Amino acid sequence: MERQEAECCEAVRTHEDIIQKVRGNMTEESILRDLADLFKIFGDATRVRILSVLLQSEMCVCDLAELLEMSQSAISHQLRILKQAKLVKNRREGKTVFYSLADGHIQTIINQGLEHIME
Repeated sequence: MERQEAECCEAVRTHEDIIQKVRGNMTEESILRDLADLFKIFGDATRVRILSVLLQSEMCVCDLAELLEMSQSAISHQLRILKQAKLVKNRREGKTVFYSLADGHIQTIINQGLEHIME
């Protein structure tokens, strides 16, 4: 990816009307920090791989490990992070624990991300 500098104004002049309008509609800092933390979760390729698999079907740790060619321990570690972030949920069926996406928002986030990079 080629690095480009952002273009700057030639004259320093603020537009108070725009600043005041935006200032009145800004999202709270704490919510923006939470959003940044959410995007950090998506910043790990292994977690994104797990989420993309769970888009298709709920799976247990054993199946995820086999499909992604990783150890069950590594999968469990990433699932713990995803569960803490409320991106996945689990259900128990006998001795097996199945994981799935927590809700439709996760599918939307992934699909929109894919659309963006495929443009």
